[in-house]
Amino acid sequence: MKQKQSLRSIKFTFTLLLTGLLFSSCGSVPFTGRRQLQLVSNGEVIALSLQQYQDFMRTAPVESGTANSQMVSRIGARIAKAVETFYTNNGHPSELENYAWEFRLVKENSVNAFAMPGGKVVVYSGLLPVTATEEALAVVIGHEIAHAIARHANERMSQQIALQYGGAIAGGLLGNSQAMQQLGSTVFGLGAQYGVMMPYARRQEYEADEIGLILIAMAGYDPQVAVPFWNRMAQSGSAQVPEILSTHPTDSKRIARIQEIMPQVLQYYKGAGVQNTTSTPIQTKANIPAASNTQKARTSKEWSF
Repeated sequence: MKQKQSLRSIKFTFTLLLTGLLFSSCGSVPFTGRRQLQLVSNGEVIALSLQQYQDFMRTAPVESGTANSQMVSRIGARIAKAVETFYTNNGHPSELENYAWEFRLVKENSVNAFAMPGGKVVVYSGLLPVTATEEALAVVIGHEIAHAIARHANERMSQQIALQYGGAIAGGLLGNSQAMQQLGSTVFGLGAQYGVMMPYARRQEYEADEIGLILIAMAGYDPQVAVPFWNRMAQSGSAQVPEILSTHPTDSKRIARIQEIMPQVLQYYKGAGVQNTTSTPIQTKANIPAASNTQKARTSKEWSF
């Protein structure tokens, strides 16, 4: 009897210690204020992801010196500037001290884009016919930057640590570089399949939509282009994955959510003070204004944002 009580006492003490550790390791997401688990420092997460990003870029067919690659860089620079201004004006410029912004266009037919912690954003050329304009491409890049500044990868890694290792969190796991590298490979996923990030949770996707739209509005891009863009995305694939089987929101729910938050987002756009001249169509081989017949015939969706 005493032994059972002792075991219960140990379990209770362990639970209190673990709960205290998890509670003390919480941060908050900019703009939304949502509390999130952060067991790993942002610097550690960036360092872990950087190696995978560099490995990917060594073999990636990067497009450079073209109008489209320059546009990707231009959009990224404008939104990154808005991010830096926001953090500086709110007294937290140090939050971005480990960020080194980089925006690359890769020659790949997938309708896809992804971001790595620390500000590394990759856009696939297959996405451009669907975005069709610079402003719509800004919606995607803003969404990816939002994942980075919201530290969603950190949150995902922290949840994985808590799930897999439990009490080992306090026992030196974070100092075990081999274990952390292995965990990083699992979380970021770039090594498992060419250029495909592991999916974020639906809550993080909705959050990245919201933050991303605020960021592009602050950068002077019209966030209202997000709705027709997502409508085009909905038409670009013939096979819909049921939402219950996917971490990504369905297009209809995503659009409904965007329409719901648009009045708040537009407050940032009206106050941006930037003359918007960015509705020029993207240059593609066919200069496609919407989803092409080729894309409508796709059997599955390949984007990860």
